[in-house]
Amino acid sequence: MNEEEYIVAGDDFVSEIVNQYPEAAEYLASLGMHCLGCASAQFETLWDACRAHGLKAGIVLRELNRRITGGDPS
Repeated sequence: MNEEEYIVAGDDFVSEIVNQYPEAAEYLASLGMHCLGCASAQFETLWDACRAHGLKAGIVLRELNRRITGGDPS
């Protein structure tokens, strides 16, 4: 899966991602993002959340999209 095929983008708000793709919540929580419903998630992009949690955003974005689409892990 390459970036052009991504459904979720790094500048999408975490709250919107979780609302649209509930299956994303489990993956994000497994990375330490436990406050998915908190006020910050309403205005925090995926990039921002990854930075705040010390995660590599590109890896998180790729894996999140793979899980949502059921796509190839490469």
